[in-house]
Amino acid sequence: MNADVIRKMAEVTLSGSMPFPEIVGNLIKEGVEYYHVDFVSLSFSFYSANGGVVVTPLVYEDLPEVATDFNAAELRAAILDSQQNGQKFRQFCVRATNSGVQSYFAFLRGQRVLYIGRQGDQHIEWFPGAERGDA
Repeated sequence: MNADVIRKMAEVTLSGSMPFPEIVGNLIKEGVEYYHVDFVSLSFSFYSANGGVVVTPLVYEDLPEVATDFNAAELRAAILDSQQNGQKFRQFCVRATNSGVQSYFAFLRGQRVLYIGRQGDQHIEWFPGAERGDA
């Protein structure tokens, strides 16, 4: 995993200057197996299959605090807006924290995202077109 490339992908995610599918493709090329977005510590952590980790800041001013209660319907609406209408990552972060998401794991090889609330609530969102298998 090239830490400089990973950091650059985090930067373009924050700026919205590259399409998300291209970012994901670059992360996979760099050997990222999954990543974690933490709205409490305001950080991204990228993990490779061989144990490598790259941590970068999630720097957005005025990002709301994570709502106490998890609202899966609001989260799902935010996810759909990103998938169908190209909502920028910053707006998604605002909507996710307002819907009670404290963090999420995006499993690139597993083609799903696990969203977690402050009280342990969870929502799994499969990548569009993902092969779900037995899960």
